[in-house]
Amino acid sequence: MKLLNWKPWFPHKQNQLLVKVAVGFLLMGLAFRLLFIRSTDISPEIETPFPQETHLPQKVVASEPPASVDQMQQTGPPNSLEVKENDEQIPQNTDVQENEEQIPQKTGKCDLFTGDWVPNPAGPIYTNKSCPFIEGHQNCMRNGRPDTGYLYWRWNPRDCDLPKFDPERFLEMMRNKAWALIGDSISRNHVQSLLCMLSTVERPIDVYHDKEYKSRRWHFRTYNLTISVIWSPFLVRAAIFEDYNGVSTSEVKLHLDKLDSKWTDLYQNLDYMIISTGKWFLKSSIYYENNEVVGCHYCPKRNFEELGFDFAYRKALRFVMNYIATSGHKGSILFRTSTPDHFENGEWSNGGTCKRTSPAKEGEFQLKDIHRILRDIELEEFKNVTEKASANGVNLKLLDVNPLSLLRPDGHPGPYRGYHPFAHDKNAKVQNDCLHWCLPGPIDLWNDVIMEMLVNG
Repeated sequence: MKLLNWKPWFPHKQNQLLVKVAVGFLLMGLAFRLLFIRSTDISPEIETPFPQETHLPQKVVASEPPASVDQMQQTGPPNSLEVKENDEQIPQNTDVQENEEQIPQKTGKCDLFTGDWVPNPAGPIYTNKSCPFIEGHQNCMRNGRPDTGYLYWRWNPRDCDLPKFDPERFLEMMRNKAWALIGDSISRNHVQSLLCMLSTVERPIDVYHDKEYKSRRWHFRTYNLTISVIWSPFLVRAAIFEDYNGVSTSEVKLHLDKLDSKWTDLYQNLDYMIISTGKWFLKSSIYYENNEVVGCHYCPKRNFEELGFDFAYRKALRFVMNYIATSGHKGSILFRTSTPDHFENGEWSNGGTCKRTSPAKEGEFQLKDIHRILRDIELEEFKNVTEKASANGVNLKLLDVNPLSLLRPDGHPGPYRGYHPFAHDKNAKVQNDCLHWCLPGPIDLWNDVIMEMLVNG
């Protein structure tokens, strides 16, 4: 027997046994990990439905104007951005999972008045040539305004979608109703915008106007809908002494404790109203209560106490708001905030201009101090009566167009308030209008907001 090649078998078998034991423990550990992984690797914050940080696709918003003025004149509306109405462009390589339930939904009440102006290649739904209701001073294209970029923007609230105005649906919803826009020349500007948009479905007939064509009423026969504009720039009783161009011969006589019957006589017969006031309170005025003079604003030749326009505005607006809140009116009433002007390097009476051709970015155009005073009073007095109105069943809402209007310094007639002002002299000095709005123009988008508030809402 040869013993030199003999190897002990026990150590070899022992190594195999150790390997098997080790593999067994590894398999048991792996099985244990697979069994309990869901309870150890998932954060308990998964139960929070709206995480603070997500990788959801963001809506594409262009920060630059859609095209230059020259491009607009040569090629029409912009199309290089390829932005379509109500479309969202979803960036590639996002981490969004396919399960729709994991996408946070928009919650809470939509703020229609916080947003941005974004490109709208489709442009307005009517033209200045197709609408007969545009006042000459607001017909910017007819008057020779050379740029058209101001026509191709739409208002886009940041936390919700705003459908575009649907004139046919609006008319259907307003069958047998009576509308009125009550206020000053901005209300007249607005009613012209609304009529132009509705006229794409049916052209209304003029059924009433006062001697100066400041208060008017139209009728849509198919829908038995009437829309009126009621001239009442102060909403309270006032004697005004000025011509068509705003040149005054005496102070306004303003009764702060008497409402203007031009709108109160019709009030209970109206289904929908948009009520507004504002800048007329800046005019030189004498204030009355109980038919007695209590003071004035800017009356240096009079021996009256200077009370300031803010005193009169607050007092008059409080009177109006309390009347509405306690009226028991069963329709819908929108109180529209006053709109800013965009005069630069001066004002209406001393050479102010507005030469911008694209919307302003947030923070670029500041509200003037006077406009801020008016706005603060409006918001305070509206807030003070909301509970009272609700308790009395009055549907009173705030139409706060001030923020979205502030961002549109490009939307005014400017020097094109008159017909081709530079036809004979390119350096001619002309009156600029940086208060009213071109038609078509940014004021058309107010109707999108109104439809969302009253019809879609």
